[in-house]
Amino acid sequence: MRILIVEDERELAASLKHGLTAEGYTVHVAYDGPEGLWQARTSNYDAVILDLMLPGLNGYRLCGQLRREGITTPILVLTAKDGDFDQAEALDTGADDYLAKPFSYLVLVARLRALLRRGSTGAPLQLGAGDLILDPATRTCRRAGTSIALTAREFTLLEVLARRPGETVTKSEILHHAWPEDADNPNLVEARISALRRKVDAPFGRRSVQTVRGSGYRLVDDRELHDP
Repeated sequence: MRILIVEDERELAASLKHGLTAEGYTVHVAYDGPEGLWQARTSNYDAVILDLMLPGLNGYRLCGQLRREGITTPILVLTAKDGDFDQAEALDTGADDYLAKPFSYLVLVARLRALLRRGSTGAPLQLGAGDLILDPATRTCRRAGTSIALTAREFTLLEVLARRPGETVTKSEILHHAWPEDADNPNLVEARISALRRKVDAPFGRRSVQTVRGSGYRLVDDRELHDP
């Protein structure tokens, strides 16, 4: 899942990005209000972590502008302004949750997961193809009712494919969405694909993660190939 952090404290932003990336999220950072607004408008994110005291455009105005434009991405406000009026104003302008600094990273991640479970429509989101199911909010995977333990990297790769079931996703697209910091390392994708197949396909005698020669990979519902 894709997270946008809008935070002008660079050390904090870097720490959050490092932690959330380790959790398996794809994280982008904006260091001021105008850049955060532009990124939230032009890219699809599953959630935004938003500071209030930002240069150029404060978090209240940024949040309000997104809501006026009909952008319903869940927003978690993270700020040193912890008064009752500050919280009320943030929620009234369209934020979905509010966490005051200093904060517990464990609590932040738990609140972020709660927002992602609800999503922008209030309904849980599941992805997959056929009987292979992913839940991005809880970061769990199962096939035919059997749980499959994936690493954070493996889950991220499968999620990229599952968001476009049946479509060919190129290696460069996978790198861009899943590991932007390694965008020049296509061998990373091949290694992760092999590991993923050993977990989601091989034990079940399946071939749902398919190679499209010269193009990339795709996730398909291959049950009909195995049904009598």
